[in-house]
Amino acid sequence: MWTHILGFTALPHVGGIVGSLYTRTEVSTWYKTLKKPAWWPPNRVFLIAWTTLYTGMGYGSYLIWKEVGGFTSTASVPLGLYGAQLALNWAWTPIFFGAHNLKLALVEIVILSGTVAATMVSWYPINKTATLLMVPYLMWLTLASSLSYCIWRDNPDKEE
Repeated sequence: MWTHILGFTALPHVGGIVGSLYTRTEVSTWYKTLKKPAWWPPNRVFLIAWTTLYTGMGYGSYLIWKEVGGFTSTASVPLGLYGAQLALNWAWTPIFFGAHNLKLALVEIVILSGTVAATMVSWYPINKTATLLMVPYLMWLTLASSLSYCIWRDNPDKEE
């Protein structure tokens, strides 16, 4: 049981670790040159937020997996949506920090937010706790979408 809990909980962090390869050099160079709104959170908040959010969503996915009896046909929609949103989540960092494509990053995060909402809707009848674990994530994505919009709006010449 513990191996499943740890595996599901650790999985979202894999994308965060890979994403850090894109952000590591860009934060002190390209990202630093971007015009950001006055209400932009300090950089350290992002690490704390994503660590917490990845852990919560990962554990939530474990609860769903356990509740539906593993990778069964019943799991295809709730875990399929979860996998889709996780892939979209992981894709945002290379789009924004790697490609410097501010417009595509904005479009991508809006689609990501919708996929997270759909995941939550599919999870709700299965396990309410798992669904509640996704609420802070959707709230953070709302903030992140607003930040992405401001970055795109205020840095038109920064798109490459």
